[in-house]
Amino acid sequence: MQYDRTDARILEIVQKNNRLTSETIGELAGLSPTACQRRLKRLRSAGIIEADVSIVSPKTVGNPIQMLALVSLERERSDIIDRFKKVIRSSGEIVHGFYVTGDADFVLYITARTMGDYEQFTRRFFYENPDIKSVKTMVIIDRVKAGFAIPIEAPPD
Repeated sequence: MQYDRTDARILEIVQKNNRLTSETIGELAGLSPTACQRRLKRLRSAGIIEADVSIVSPKTVGNPIQMLALVSLERERSDIIDRFKKVIRSSGEIVHGFYVTGDADFVLYITARTMGDYEQFTRRFFYENPDIKSVKTMVIIDRVKAGFAIPIEAPPD
């Protein structure tokens, strides 16, 4: 789906605050509330807007331990990769999962209540999976930036 300058403006606005009313978004984008609602519906149905979410502080909800895990698989076969992707999607501890190029096959962002809980997770999730060759974990000291905002470039006129 193509999007225009007005759609690009709407995307910029809702990425900063998706709790704004259609009236406010429309005002900021130069549209009526009804036209804004129509455009938002179209952007969602086309998959340009994938989800409307809130960014929750892991620490304040009892998950102060945050890690990045670099996972390498034994072999890169499509069935193994697909199976691992499915396992990632079903895990509540994994907040983000990325299939990547480079030294690892996957990068996972994981939260836990305690290091003991993370150890139990690693035993269950990594060590019991025969498709995993290695895991390198990095403990996050400070989350400097959190968000999902993507730079939006308005198409040329």
